Amino acid sequence: MTADNITLDISVDGGDWTARLPDYRQQITACFRELVAHVPLARHFDKFNHLELSILLTDDKAIQKLNRDYRHKDRATNVLSFPSLSGDEVDLFLKQGQRIPDYPVSLGDIIFACETLSREAHEQGKSFRDHFCHLCLHGMVHLLGYDHVDVDQAEDMERLEKELLSKLSIDDPYQD
Repeated sequence: MTADNITLDISVDGGDWTARLPDYRQQITACFRELVAHVPLARHFDKFNHLELSILLTDDKAIQKLNRDYRHKDRATNVLSFPSLSGDEVDLFLKQGQRIPDYPVSLGDIIFACETLSREAHEQGKSFRDHFCHLCLHGMVHLLGYDHVDVDQAEDMERLEKELLSKLSIDDPYQD
């Protein structure tokens, strides 16, 4: 997706992404559009000269290495988010809409593992697309400073994800 000032840089390096989700670009773009339209922290995106979000669709082997190197967990995971903005920058730029830089700004990187997402979707009785969109939005809201470290933060993040997913006609992923 390239809007006037926003670039979604989407790469595939491993995994069976084109077979599992041939329209992955459209799905990522739809998730990002919902984020921009409905998340208060995204309301100042239009003030930036240029924003970029990098997405890597890969496999379990690659994400395991990243998870080991950056989170010290030597196993594959479904999604990793690496925010580029510090907490102070999120507060200043996104919450307050102040002192927005005139240079290009990266929101961060989100990496997905095809095999883990596929396995989880199957185990949870969800479509690959629905599970991917949920984790895509999950990763995106992480880049905006949301987290699930404590119960209150987790509830806020889940509420936001459910609201955004409903806009995409995807059922609540947290219901039993």
